[in-house]
Amino acid sequence: MILEAIFLGLVQGLTEWLPVSSSGHLVMAQELLGIKVPLLFDVMLHFGTILAVFALFWKDISNILKSLFKFDFKSKDGKLGLYIIVGNIPIALAGYSLHDVFESFFSNLFVVGSALIVTGILLFLTKYTQGQRKLNIHDSILIGIAQAFALIPGLSRSGSTISTGLFRGLNKESIFKYSFLIAIPAVIGANLLELNQVLGEVELLPMIVGTTISAIVGYLSLKFLFRMLQEGKFYLFSVYCWIVGAILLILV
Repeated sequence: MILEAIFLGLVQGLTEWLPVSSSGHLVMAQELLGIKVPLLFDVMLHFGTILAVFALFWKDISNILKSLFKFDFKSKDGKLGLYIIVGNIPIALAGYSLHDVFESFFSNLFVVGSALIVTGILLFLTKYTQGQRKLNIHDSILIGIAQAFALIPGLSRSGSTISTGLFRGLNKESIFKYSFLIAIPAVIGANLLELNQVLGEVELLPMIVGTTISAIVGYLSLKFLFRMLQEGKFYLFSVYCWIVGAILLILV
């Protein structure tokens, strides 16, 4: 179980924030390699990668929370907090009303493979984008809708949200930060819902190992992704998505 924990921690840490769909990779790992893990273990892997976001953006998160507690929506941090709230409305509605539909996709490798191909197309098209505009309320809604569509396994959350921001002409630093700050409520909310379904026991040591690895690798992945985005190489992830998606479709 320790080796499985290490492997899944690496997969989660590498794919949760890189634009290649962590849910799609976890489906592949479980379906093709026959790896089955308790739901609580899966939740803790996601907890590990969300810790990486807190570590990278803790100053921004602290300032946003201070502004929200003061009901200050006019400052820079207050506006960003408002945009994060607005941006999470689509995924909350989609997750609540279409939960069973999205859940059924997790056992369908054809859906995962097709979604990875679509992710690759989105990523490749960002090669032709450029912009220096700052985030506004309309952007947050559209990026939020993109995040909701990413409930489909294989359709990358970060790939969809960052690509949408780039298509809207946002500057790279702005969309990078917003893409991962908007993920915090979505990931935490989804994990809290999953915790209600947790049954049985899970071994403590493998869970700690997997969570730790996913947190460390997730942090390094975030740093790597930002560098790729700054250097204009974000679109290169499309090649990987196409290859993996094509392999899945061939296997199916």
